[in-house]
Amino acid sequence: MKTYLVGGAVRDKLLGIPVKDNDWVVVGATPDDMLKQNFTLVGKDFPVFLHPKTQEEYALARTERKTAAGYHGFQFHADSDITLEEDVMRRDLTINALAEDGDGNIIDYVNGQADLKNRILRHVSPAFAEDPVRILRIARFSARFAHLGFTIADETMQLMKDMVKQGEVDALVAERVWQETVKALAEPSPDVFIEVLRRCGALKVLFPEIDRLFGVPQPKEHHPEIDTGIHTLMVLQQACLLSDDPVVRFAALTHDLGKGTTDKKILPHHYGHEERGYYLVKKLCKRYKTPNQFTQLAEITARYHTHVHRAFEVKAKTLLKVLNLTDAYRRPERFAQFLLACTADSHGRPGYEDYDYQQAPFFATIRDKTANVDVQAIIKDGFENEKISDELHKRRLVIIKEEILN
Repeated sequence: MKTYLVGGAVRDKLLGIPVKDNDWVVVGATPDDMLKQNFTLVGKDFPVFLHPKTQEEYALARTERKTAAGYHGFQFHADSDITLEEDVMRRDLTINALAEDGDGNIIDYVNGQADLKNRILRHVSPAFAEDPVRILRIARFSARFAHLGFTIADETMQLMKDMVKQGEVDALVAERVWQETVKALAEPSPDVFIEVLRRCGALKVLFPEIDRLFGVPQPKEHHPEIDTGIHTLMVLQQACLLSDDPVVRFAALTHDLGKGTTDKKILPHHYGHEERGYYLVKKLCKRYKTPNQFTQLAEITARYHTHVHRAFEVKAKTLLKVLNLTDAYRRPERFAQFLLACTADSHGRPGYEDYDYQQAPFFATIRDKTANVDVQAIIKDGFENEKISDELHKRRLVIIKEEILN
């Protein structure tokens, strides 16, 4: 019975970056051997155990065989006669197929160390093509390591394209797509995740609402980049500079979906794209069963981001209307996220990266000052029932007109 540190922990140690989790492979053991040493069995599809003290995961060496379409279609075999080499050969990328023994020696059957040095993401074997989740994973690793100079090997990208053409991506379940997407949104360069999916053709299958934005023109005077898809990626990049919150980044990514359905007759203008975008966001979030905080922020961002852009051009009643429509008084934290997404949208254009976007702090000031109107004072003044909200609205409007706009 031998134990090896494997996968990401070995990779990250060699890259000199912090190791988040240790994963271990046990060779030459049976489930009974592990249980006798007080390990806790937690794996459903194959034997994975938790260490009795560290609670780290220990998996028995295993092989796998494709039995059906999709990422569920695998049959696993774990036995004491499975070797370490057989185990690592089923892994996705060479940089994830490294192992370290108890003496600190690196065991490398697939030239993973060379690919680490050359900053290449390369599949271990043709078995990569059997699991469509690996397309999402390699896109996510690209988003994680792009700032270190990692690129995808040509033959691996070709394999990914072939997998898409063969319909493997169609078999992915919504929960797994969202799981990988939300992880990618937390990486340093989530825009690269989108770019990789687009290059291999998977974006058109999984996120057609985003894919169709590429090639759609916008007015050059407001958008020097012209292309809506490029703008979307730039907005996502700016959102990453403003916030590490995946919820904000998702709102930035989906803020302009409506521009993908604009009537070609009116291009490059996009009248009404906000409302169209709202319904597309709603549809996308329903398809992937996104958590409420993602859905709600993405919806109000798609629907009302241009209202914030026009903050200095509209009347007091419109400013107050936006605050009410975005539920800014009851959801101040979400409203702050919304303003971050709007700022990212403004900055996501060539030459505007450092633009002093005063609309966001302006709206934040309006919200804070008008939130201080005392409802109890309104009640003491004799207002009842629906007249309370009417008076609240009037008093807030007065504050906007007299204290902010004058």
